[in-house]
Amino acid sequence: MISRRNFLKNTGMATALSLAGTGAALSHPIANNLFEEDTIGHGDFKYKVDKAWAKISVNSNPLFNCHEMVQDSKGRLIMLGDHTQNNILIFDKSGKLLDSWGTAWPGGHGLSISKEGGEDFLMIVDCGWYQNKSGAWNAQAGQVIKTDLNGRIIFSIGHPKTIGVYKDDEKFMPTETAIGPNGDIYLADGYGSDYIIQYNSKGQYIRHFAGRKNANPDWNLRCAHGVAIDYRNKNNPTLICTSREENCFKVFTLDGKFLHRIDMPGMHVCRPVLDGENLYAGVCWSNDEAGKMIGGNSGFVTILDASNKVISNPGGNAPLYKNNVLQATLQAPGQMFQHCHDVCIDEDKNIYVCQWNANNTAPVKLSRV
Repeated sequence: MISRRNFLKNTGMATALSLAGTGAALSHPIANNLFEEDTIGHGDFKYKVDKAWAKISVNSNPLFNCHEMVQDSKGRLIMLGDHTQNNILIFDKSGKLLDSWGTAWPGGHGLSISKEGGEDFLMIVDCGWYQNKSGAWNAQAGQVIKTDLNGRIIFSIGHPKTIGVYKDDEKFMPTETAIGPNGDIYLADGYGSDYIIQYNSKGQYIRHFAGRKNANPDWNLRCAHGVAIDYRNKNNPTLICTSREENCFKVFTLDGKFLHRIDMPGMHVCRPVLDGENLYAGVCWSNDEAGKMIGGNSGFVTILDASNKVISNPGGNAPLYKNNVLQATLQAPGQMFQHCHDVCIDEDKNIYVCQWNANNTAPVKLSRV
């Protein structure tokens, strides 16, 4: 049986050859390069770019930053942003806006989803770092809020200092959550003190680990921007944590013991997103060849295989390994991404890219070919 993706490849090839036979290849971009001019990515993971996917009006649904996106059990795509006219935007896969809500989270940053008793729930993270109307950055208390898909609040989690966990000099600016197999909540304090804080399903504290002060630096995190449960080994799920300033992911057991790291040289990666055997991530910035952060509009998307080897960088340079060591990867020349903050993968393996600091742009769809 031919897959949908291979069908598209084959029909695209046939169309190109047909156009070439009629002389149309002289002017038709698909015929000239067999999709190459319309695609980004490498190897078997190439994509057509649709920057106009989201059918929204900036007047009725304004955006500051599109921070994260998840897909619910009905196939709807749920985006969290930091504009308090509509923190949550819900789309169908064609980009049509189905619903919007949320006016209380100016630092809307992290979004994860879980299913309990046949119902979907959201974990929304307000990092406490936000821009006011004049563009100045401000800080307030960070928090985590559990809601249903209609925005009804179930409970919230505040500063760990209130339960005696943090010291007076430890900041709390959370960035992300992941939900464990037993419902435990793993909270990444990525803009604060870099701890991973584990709560039970009711939001009650269990433990915290990582941070910045361990004797063994492998246990430390630097900008613990994201966290995810890795179920690729079904009998032994693990916790993948971003250490963005170190250009790597670090892998822990579910009770907080360090296992190993996945180096991503040149890439300031955001949260890991697992889909099937692959790991995806937005890259917010690249480093230059000397290892200095470029900043600016230097983001792209990266994709790893089951062995955590990078196999494609849509919007970035092709992955290069020397003696089995990944070399520093930069944004490809002429690419259109700015700061890729998160990705969401649908059942057809298309990618939806949310960008921070990207001139108020909506999510970009990458359709796999």
